[in-house]
Amino acid sequence: MHANIFRGVGVALVTPFTASRSIDYLALEKLINHVIDGGVDFLVSLGTTGETPTLSTDEKIEILEFTKKINNKRLPLVCGIGGYNTLEVIESFAKYPLQDVDAILSVSPFYSKPSQEGIYQHFKALSEASPLPIIAYNVPGRTGVNMQPATIVRIANDCEKVIAIKDACGSVAQNMEVIKNAPSSFVVLSGDDDLVLPQIACGVQGVISVAANCFTKEFCQMTHIALAGMFDEARAIHFKMLDGINLLFADGNPSGVKYVLSKMNICENAFRLPIVGVNKNVEEKIDSYLKN
Repeated sequence: MHANIFRGVGVALVTPFTASRSIDYLALEKLINHVIDGGVDFLVSLGTTGETPTLSTDEKIEILEFTKKINNKRLPLVCGIGGYNTLEVIESFAKYPLQDVDAILSVSPFYSKPSQEGIYQHFKALSEASPLPIIAYNVPGRTGVNMQPATIVRIANDCEKVIAIKDACGSVAQNMEVIKNAPSSFVVLSGDDDLVLPQIACGVQGVISVAANCFTKEFCQMTHIALAGMFDEARAIHFKMLDGINLLFADGNPSGVKYVLSKMNICENAFRLPIVGVNKNVEEKIDSYLKN
């Protein structure tokens, strides 16, 4: 399987909950069909946006099975399996129903704050054990450690199963260094919805997006025409969406995106602690943005 099936827009699906905090499968079905109809290129199940820290292993398996069923092989599917205990992540590979899954998204170890060598050894061990291609995920705002460009390039060269990175480091300079030095087959995906346009100009091949849950058509259109080199047209859409994207993250993720999805009657504005809904001030700003 070639890594370029992950070019374009992947969507980090939220996990809808009912008012009683159980998983709302009807809403999840509605969301999956909504993003597919909106033009996304691949689905990402069980990412951070899916509130995975509050889901049990059984629930995660159920969500993945359900997502596979509703997707029905229409789009490539990525499953999030990560953690700060390398051995436990490897053991998890065997627990998940990975038939009809195309890749694993695995975050660099969080909380334990390993050295760059530790991050490298983690992905090397995952690469040797994984049944599927791996998209590494660098999100220093959540993990406490940035995967340095030299580490990413080393992983890209040495770890056969690691075919791509989702980089949410917030630095176009870092993205450029990786693209310049990594093998040409290694795919760099954005993890920063507000930076996708300039990143594509530098060679990033797509994005795993939060905003694509709700601003699906516009976000996909912007990304696709930017990838086609039509930057003037893409820029117009980028600036139209920019305030909205910033508001999605103004009071935490997925609080903002679930509020917008609730306004679209796709899912309820419901969370499991410690995530809560956005504050009234952000609600008003989102309402005003959506109205305009």
